[in-house]
Amino acid sequence: MAVFTNRATVTYDGREISSNTAQGEIVDPLSVRKYAVNDDYAPDGTVTYVAVITNSSDIPVSSVSLVDDLGAYTFGTGSVTPLSYVDGSVKYFSGGTLQPDPTVNDDDGLTVSGLSVPANGEIMVIYQTQANSFAPLGSGAGITNTVYAMSAGGTQTDTASATVNANSAAQLAVDKSISPVPVTSGGTVTYTFVISNSGAAAADDVVLSDLFDPILSDITVTYNGTSWTGGANYTYDETSGQFTTAANAISVPAAAFSQNAATGEWSVTPSTVTLTVTGTV
Repeated sequence: MAVFTNRATVTYDGREISSNTAQGEIVDPLSVRKYAVNDDYAPDGTVTYVAVITNSSDIPVSSVSLVDDLGAYTFGTGSVTPLSYVDGSVKYFSGGTLQPDPTVNDDDGLTVSGLSVPANGEIMVIYQTQANSFAPLGSGAGITNTVYAMSAGGTQTDTASATVNANSAAQLAVDKSISPVPVTSGGTVTYTFVISNSGAAAADDVVLSDLFDPILSDITVTYNGTSWTGGANYTYDETSGQFTTAANAISVPAAAFSQNAATGEWSVTPSTVTLTVTGTV
């Protein structure tokens, strides 16, 4: 929007007087709103955004661009960008009808150009981004990214922002291995289970179960190197081979997150716990 001023003069009998200064304002007919479809994001996960550009004038506005900073934030003496545009994901709707693909440039943030907004109407632009190595991780982390629309004359709308928080839940994975390979009949075999957590919260209600085939006999169990007792920490049926840990016997701490002081990139160090079951086949 632009503010302008104006004064008038009156001349009479060889004299000139000036009016007061009148002030006016030209308001850009375009405005923009933005929404995030996702509640949160995970490392390398996608986030979908919806931007709505409204035209409040009686005249259509063409050659409009939508500009998104992709969440860029200050780091050190420069800035880093935590979101990457997903190629080919932009969809542009006018009056609920899908329009031909607009022009997209993601060299520095995201610019979607070649948009037209009907008189007293609005358009919708939907696109996907992916959290990259600069996306903050851990409890309380988040990404706020901002958009504005720009008309052909270079007039910018007010900005609109959307914030998406980093996923705060536990993220578990389990890896199982067997040793030795091969094992002779009647020999001793050890199953090793490594449970990792790459999430921002601890997992305190983990239960591991396995149906051993072939069935093991005379088993011994350790958890992080400490011997476990059957009945108290786990149950095992030597008839069926069903093994199950007791409720709340396994707890996996939250992962550790850090940002590289030189590059600004984030990394995750998963926490792990180890369960071993040894028995005779």
